[in-house]
Amino acid sequence: MKKNMSLFIALALMLTFGAGVSFAEDSKSYDLLKEQNSNKIELNRERNEVRTETRTEIRLKIEERREEARQKMEALRERVREEADKVKAEVKEMRIVGREKALERFDNAIERVSEWQIKVEAKIVELEAKDVSVTSAEAFLKTSEEKLESAEDKVAEINSLLASSIDKLTEENKTKLRTLAQETQTLIVEAHKALRDAIKSLKDEVKAKIQAEVEVETEDENDDNE
Repeated sequence: MKKNMSLFIALALMLTFGAGVSFAEDSKSYDLLKEQNSNKIELNRERNEVRTETRTEIRLKIEERREEARQKMEALRERVREEADKVKAEVKEMRIVGREKALERFDNAIERVSEWQIKVEAKIVELEAKDVSVTSAEAFLKTSEEKLESAEDKVAEINSLLASSIDKLTEENKTKLRTLAQETQTLIVEAHKALRDAIKSLKDEVKAKIQAEVEVETEDENDDNE
């Protein structure tokens, strides 16, 4: 009887000690995980701030260029008002309106892509917080932003060309204008495509994460059944 009692006490002590060790290990693991999550949240916050600052700088740059374009066109209008011949004044005014509409079409296309960039960026932040890999999507987004900024540079060149004179464009300037317009269109299309690639990348990563989680759950169930 005494021998059995001693054995029971020894087993109880071993179980108690083992539970204490297990609790301590779980506590350490929890603290480590908590610290890692905290570091990740802080890193994401810093990266999001950088994104916001970069986008703000880009938007300011775009607005400055557009304001410059408006000022140049207004300067041309001032010259039209000085035209004594009403017929010539009307022709010149129509010319300015046509040039403004051409620039407006590019601005609208660029604006649409820019708005889509903001939506894609928000989705990247959302999925990144859920531990979805967003590395490829971020690279595509960056490509899109660079393409769109280059398109803005081309539009600025187009504006300078159109606002340089109120007169009819020379053949040389017409050729240059066509080239700039084609290059701008190509850059906008490429910026748009990069965003599509970013979205596809996010969808693929979400599918991969779901699949990985399903496989882990299946393995856990198999281990429990064994």
